[in-house]
Amino acid sequence: MIRKFFFTSIFFLGWCSCSFSQEQDSLTVETTMTSTKNAFKLDLYDPLAPARSAFYSAILPGLGQAYNGSYWKIPLVYAGIGTSLYLVLQNDTEYQRYRDAYKRRLAGFQDDEFQNILENDGLINAQKQFRQNKEFAILATVAFYLFNIVDANVDAHLKQFDVSKDLTLRPNFEPNFMSGNIDYGLTLNFKLN
Repeated sequence: MIRKFFFTSIFFLGWCSCSFSQEQDSLTVETTMTSTKNAFKLDLYDPLAPARSAFYSAILPGLGQAYNGSYWKIPLVYAGIGTSLYLVLQNDTEYQRYRDAYKRRLAGFQDDEFQNILENDGLINAQKQFRQNKEFAILATVAFYLFNIVDANVDAHLKQFDVSKDLTLRPNFEPNFMSGNIDYGLTLNFKLN
């Protein structure tokens, strides 16, 4: 037993001395320490991003889309709001034209631009039509403005949605050996970590 211990200890001492007798590495490498803030930068969930985005869109239409990085939506927002505002102004101008002509006829003047074209009932109907069109255009302007705010809010919520490989939706094609046909389907897989 003592002999085994003696040979084992000599073997380990010889092995340890060989490990210290190796040559030193002549290659020098500069080591720099990187900041752990940049090395482990995480994209954390910002719960106020949707509210902030909606607030920005309420202040200036399109600003919430710019905050979210959806720059391609900004021209759509301004096209919708601008077109509906143009329709409001255009219908208001036409309403004022027909209204002024009707008022002049009631005052006894016979020199309006619609003198031989429309009767008094035609002027009244035109006023009603342009007023209704103006009101619809105002509703469209408000709808585009609210849609702008809702879109910025929803887009900010969906930016934080985790689309990873843990959630997959794939088409599934399996041959059916009994009938000789191919069965089609969709497979939804998700992992709970």
